[in-house]
Amino acid sequence: MMKMTYTQPASGWKQGLPLGNGQLGAVLHGGISYETWNMTEVTFWSGKPERFGGSIDAKDKLKAMREAFFGGDYVTGDKLAAEQLEPVKGNFGTNLSLCDVHIRYEDEGSELFRELDLNRAVATVKYRSATGAVIRRETFATHADGLLVSRIKGDRAGSISLTLHIEGRTNTFDAWADAPGQLQFRTQATETIHSDGTCGVWCEGGMKAAVTGGQVVGDAGKIVIRQADEVVLYFAAATDYGHGHDDWKAESSERLKAAEAKGFDRLLEDHIEDYRQLFGRVDIDLGGTENYGSLPVDERIRRLRAGESADNGLIALFYQYGRYLTIAGTREDSRLPLHLQGIWNDGEANAMAWSCDYHLDVNTEMNYYPTEISNLAECHIPLMNYIEKLSHAGRAAAEDFYGCEGWVAHVFSNAWGFASPGWGRSWGLNVTGGLWIATHLKEHYEYSKDREFLTRQAYPVMKEAALFFLDYMTVHPKYGWLVTGPSTSPENSFYPGQAEQGEQQLSMGSTMDQMLVRDLFGFVLESAELQDVDQDLQLRLKGAIDLLPPLQIGKRGQLQEWLEDYEEAQPQHRHFSHMYGIYPGNQITPEETPELSAAMRQTLLGRMLVDELEDIEFTAALFALGFSRLHDGNQAVKHVRHLIGELCFDNLLSYSKPGVAGAETNIFVIDGNFGGTAAIADMLLQSHAGSIHLLPALPADWSTGSYRGLRAKGNAEVAATWEEGRLTEAAITAYSDLETVVKYGGEQIRLQMESGKRYLLNRQLILLQVETIA
Repeated sequence: MMKMTYTQPASGWKQGLPLGNGQLGAVLHGGISYETWNMTEVTFWSGKPERFGGSIDAKDKLKAMREAFFGGDYVTGDKLAAEQLEPVKGNFGTNLSLCDVHIRYEDEGSELFRELDLNRAVATVKYRSATGAVIRRETFATHADGLLVSRIKGDRAGSISLTLHIEGRTNTFDAWADAPGQLQFRTQATETIHSDGTCGVWCEGGMKAAVTGGQVVGDAGKIVIRQADEVVLYFAAATDYGHGHDDWKAESSERLKAAEAKGFDRLLEDHIEDYRQLFGRVDIDLGGTENYGSLPVDERIRRLRAGESADNGLIALFYQYGRYLTIAGTREDSRLPLHLQGIWNDGEANAMAWSCDYHLDVNTEMNYYPTEISNLAECHIPLMNYIEKLSHAGRAAAEDFYGCEGWVAHVFSNAWGFASPGWGRSWGLNVTGGLWIATHLKEHYEYSKDREFLTRQAYPVMKEAALFFLDYMTVHPKYGWLVTGPSTSPENSFYPGQAEQGEQQLSMGSTMDQMLVRDLFGFVLESAELQDVDQDLQLRLKGAIDLLPPLQIGKRGQLQEWLEDYEEAQPQHRHFSHMYGIYPGNQITPEETPELSAAMRQTLLGRMLVDELEDIEFTAALFALGFSRLHDGNQAVKHVRHLIGELCFDNLLSYSKPGVAGAETNIFVIDGNFGGTAAIADMLLQSHAGSIHLLPALPADWSTGSYRGLRAKGNAEVAATWEEGRLTEAAITAYSDLETVVKYGGEQIRLQMESGKRYLLNRQLILLQVETIA
């Protein structure tokens, strides 16, 4: 049962139910007598585009930094980097909450029931009023028609009375009654923490109430409705982001007019049809739902936190909730991708040093980790488009700060493609941040095998990234390896060995950088060979690949995080970016690199054993993903349960604990939802390293189950069932010609698959049947 149910009011945002259509977001909280909609819009950003300095002798200054690091003088190297690679903070901005819609119902009642139906993407509140009427509110954000819709209806005539007003979140907000039952508003995204308070996106929107029975009473700035049989509310908004004209100003009023003409029932029908085309592709059953499925979600979370581990249905619900949040937050035509809080925003992060932006050192990447395997490739498109825009902005950063061709971006970005270094060396000088996010182009191609996408978008962007690193990297005088630097392992630090130099962040050739560059050069080389283009570049790439450092094992048996085997200054740190080589990369696999896999396990265990571990949402997801790739499902599922039970609010949205990275309270960060979703799928199916691996990390607790619709690289779709912990049958459908090795347990079979055919396998991976699909 893919429904999130509750029997208590949502006392605040952290208990509210999220809705979204890829542009508008809403979190609905409240109870019987009142309800609040916290409204957000994906492009409602403060700040503005800016270009930061650098210098005409950037390469000479880069050379001086590197000489200091190569000579072991980390203090001098760090000082030079601070002077050249740490620009003054300007109008970076942040995504802001748009407004709050407050609805006061002139009623009391009992028997409250709240529900978010993931199969329909509809939030429902139901209760019995003090007069005995059964009241039902149904709310949804429709992508098909571009607005939020809510129907409030009683089973007795005249049972609905309410007062509604809209409250802004910025000092520029202005709302007024345009006509009885209709409000308009205008606001600008301004704030003074992440920008100077004068610049940001403008938004105009409105709200319309269609009333059956009863009456609408005039009241300045409010909608007041008395004794109606039914009320349908419509909310729409539009911004000037990316517009060079004023046509956008009419968008919201046109949507409201069209929606009212269409009516609630047709809007709902079209919404569900549009949504189900995506959500309905995947089914998952992990068993163990019998004693829990009827319980409210908050009660199920509490039981999981208390140590009950039999509710596999909650894990399946969490997985499908991640898919729901993807569809709600990022559709093919979304103008920006998911940020640190998706498209939702409780305002808490914006009130401190955090920004609801695009963190490029795991957070934004993790937002899209489950997208391809979970059969939502269309939802990946906004990120592809954003990366392309970031690459254009990143050319200026490459020239200004490094004197190099190509493009570069660092630790975070904004709505305008900020690509410069950040304002702190431990995290701001992550020179492969742009490359890390750009690997999603590679991922999207490997799943789809879409040659047009490769030629039009993926290859040109990745080629320009490769040109930057070919120009930027240098040969290490001691080892003869081609290395990046000054380099960080985001956002960690180390002791270089000389006590007087203290804790340091910068060095040459961090492991994370080298993993990313190897994948970049390999992908660009293979793509150039496939297209038979750029012969000279192919030769340069082959030569550079031969000079890249190998992955190394440190003295504690761990995978080295840096080129040298430094002592970690923060062994409890939440980041372990060099895990990239095992997930989402495949440079480390148990079959092909057993020694490095053992070192990766030691790295994970080492972090887990530290009492002061920075226990936050994305770290729990990384543990689960890492152990999944090591084929240790029992360890992986422990971290999934920990994520759900200890690091999620009652509405199952993940959070970061206080004290981590300056967090002052439990701060909503959505990457844990998506990282956990990716881990659950990865435990059931892996398709990296040229194979399709069925049930590679099945926990003992998931003894019986099934799934349908998960995607494998090579443009294939997989279904599987299992009983008593053993595969019973599998079906692989090819949508492109594909030669692959299918693995399960100790068995494997090589299949030459034809597009448009389904291959049925038994538990021994014996091919039973080949079907032609319609």
